[in-house]
Amino acid sequence: MLKTNQEQLIEVAVAGDITHPTVVKTPRTAYEGSHYIPVGHAGIAFNVKVGDSAFGWAAGDHVEPGISIANCCDDANIGLVTYACIGNEATIVTAEMEGKDAKLKSATGTVTGKHDGRVLVYFPKRVIERLCVGDRIQIRASGVGLRLLDHPAVSMMNCGPQLLRALNLSEKAAKVRIPVAKVIPGKLMGSGLGSATFHAGDYDIQSSSGDVVKESSLDQLRLGDLVAITDHDCTHGPRWQPEAVTVGVVAHGSSPRAGHGPGVCPIMTSAKKDAIEPIITRKANLVDLLGLV
Repeated sequence: MLKTNQEQLIEVAVAGDITHPTVVKTPRTAYEGSHYIPVGHAGIAFNVKVGDSAFGWAAGDHVEPGISIANCCDDANIGLVTYACIGNEATIVTAEMEGKDAKLKSATGTVTGKHDGRVLVYFPKRVIERLCVGDRIQIRASGVGLRLLDHPAVSMMNCGPQLLRALNLSEKAAKVRIPVAKVIPGKLMGSGLGSATFHAGDYDIQSSSGDVVKESSLDQLRLGDLVAITDHDCTHGPRWQPEAVTVGVVAHGSSPRAGHGPGVCPIMTSAKKDAIEPIITRKANLVDLLGLV
């Protein structure tokens, strides 16, 4: 494993409540002009989990796997979505769990991504079935400030120590080698461009063109896949930079909206040429890396 400063990372408690899905007042317009009522944005998704396809959900629009949590106060919610990192451990602490199965109260979950001011959390199916909108989830947040000591040109973000260990990063010819499921051309990135930082969110792979989806095999993407984005540096917000590389986790599903698609939550980025080397592997998904069963 590469040298890091993870021993110096501060671990803090952050918490949020399971959100209620919201519905737009009027149907949304898809890229080709049809109208639809979006489903899957926020709340509890009983039958969508990390490892499932990012495509193919009926009326699915930015489908978030597992549960989505947020805090009612803006400042506290910024703290939640900034400090929580992928791989961090989550527990159920809501008062409503009193009287429920003791095994559920002791069940642990895992942060799998961030999207639109919410943190996405995985729990086993038996736990998901018992959770309710409004239940409170606490996270042992750690990962902010993570650095690769011998690779100062590589910036880390949204990556907890648990995920870092699972990635088993290696080095070759001064490059950081990281497993990914797919390489995404930077020209396909859409919604989220212009953000000032990605320490608390994601940006979308545009999938509103059927030809592009087929040509790039985007329909094979799974929720939780690690992907590399070429010619993009996200150190201080996303920007086009030839030969730069950003690596992130597919946090949410696709969308029929123009400029939108599966969302990537960055975990590693560099503007420097040959700083990051993506290694395509079949098991570059959070299910395999973190043992989410």
